[in-house]
Amino acid sequence: MDNTVISIKDLSKSFGKHEVLRKIDIDVTEGEIICIVGSSGSGKSTLLRCINKLEKQTTGEIFFRGKEIRDVQREINEYRAKVGMVFQSFNLFSNMTVLENCMLCTRKVLHISKEEAFDRAITHLKEVGMAPFINARPDQLSGGQKQRVAIARSLCMNPEVLLFDEPTSALDPEMVGEVLNVMKELATTGLTMIIVTHEMAFARDVSTRTIFMDQGYIAEDAPPSELFSNPKNPRTREFLSRYLAG
Repeated sequence: MDNTVISIKDLSKSFGKHEVLRKIDIDVTEGEIICIVGSSGSGKSTLLRCINKLEKQTTGEIFFRGKEIRDVQREINEYRAKVGMVFQSFNLFSNMTVLENCMLCTRKVLHISKEEAFDRAITHLKEVGMAPFINARPDQLSGGQKQRVAIARSLCMNPEVLLFDEPTSALDPEMVGEVLNVMKELATTGLTMIIVTHEMAFARDVSTRTIFMDQGYIAEDAPPSELFSNPKNPRTREFLSRYLAG
């Protein structure tokens, strides 16, 4: 039985004459924790935005469970209900409470009852340690708390895949750990995750597979035990040299 969830075939993305992604091929299987690392400008976040159809690829195809996701809004909406995304800037609604933020999408997109939406919200807010803050608004929360709410909100949709776009990059250093700990717990649940991150220790310890991107290409794709201890590509070695020296 094929357990491939997402397939990306020959994907490229250009902004004008600037080619940001070049001939990307990735198959993502159920339960994989894929961390994508690389220097700023290597195309990591653009790749994630293309996977979620927030950006339209210039060439190539994206498949979800064998079905191509075309540029038809109805298909994209159905796809996004199964492939959630956590952004670096949280994207919470400032005029809503924590609870309302978590209930909104399930009510509007999945059309579930208010009672079920409430139960899901409470369950996942407990999971990320934010249940005591259900009546707070985003401006009353720290950055780490906002990101944990954003993760809970995505989980309320019961996604098959969860994408994370540098989820700790907007946080103060002391708040990074609380978000990474939530993600480490999630990684033990069997949820398929694709994570763009600069947190090398997290990628080494949590991912089942690490992808190093360089200038829009996938330069190396290997288990973390191989990529971090014995990278094959010279650019990977150069990128990881400071981390490896430490």
